[in-house]
Amino acid sequence: MEKRAQELTARGSRNVKIRVIEGHFVTQHSHVTHCIDMTQVKSETHAALSAAKLFAGNFTDTPVDTIITLERTKMIGAFLANELESRGINLNTNIAVISPEVSDDKIILRDNLMPYVKNKRVLLLTATATTGLTLKSALEGIWYYGGTPVGAATVFGGSFGDKINMHGVTDVPVVRLFGDEAIGSYRSYLSTECPLCKTGARIDALINSYGYSKI
Repeated sequence: MEKRAQELTARGSRNVKIRVIEGHFVTQHSHVTHCIDMTQVKSETHAALSAAKLFAGNFTDTPVDTIITLERTKMIGAFLANELESRGINLNTNIAVISPEVSDDKIILRDNLMPYVKNKRVLLLTATATTGLTLKSALEGIWYYGGTPVGAATVFGGSFGDKINMHGVTDVPVVRLFGDEAIGSYRSYLSTECPLCKTGARIDALINSYGYSKI
């Protein structure tokens, strides 16, 4: 499977790369035509710092008190907090970076983490947002715990728009480093509507935030 991998580089930084493998893959919410391997950007300091700098350029005018990191992106989040603290409207602020528990796509805040969200302006950071469902659920969780979601950042995002509406009150901007247009033939399907399944194509691997497991 790895022999089919193609390396893509983010616009604006040669250090931010992902590996894309074409096939038939299963995520929590959908069947997709490509596996997006982000091991490098999640695990290596140079790649994570470069990704944080790209994200920070989109939020220099956005007041941020807390960054919530999902899908093992806490190193990127720490660098992002540092970048925001060194420029723009967040200059010399003290930004918290937290990684709450997630169950059934819902974030769970223990009492000790509540002060970092309630009445705070919160930026959400995640690795993937294929359909936008997990992203929206996390943003609703921030709202539920009394925070104000001010933005969302994802390394790879599908074609669900550049904003997510919250309860008809406000639109939360979404920033991607890679969009599905970078992978011309990328498609995401509901499991019940997957044309690959209908043609009998075997599933190559299961995908989650930790990586992929071949079947």
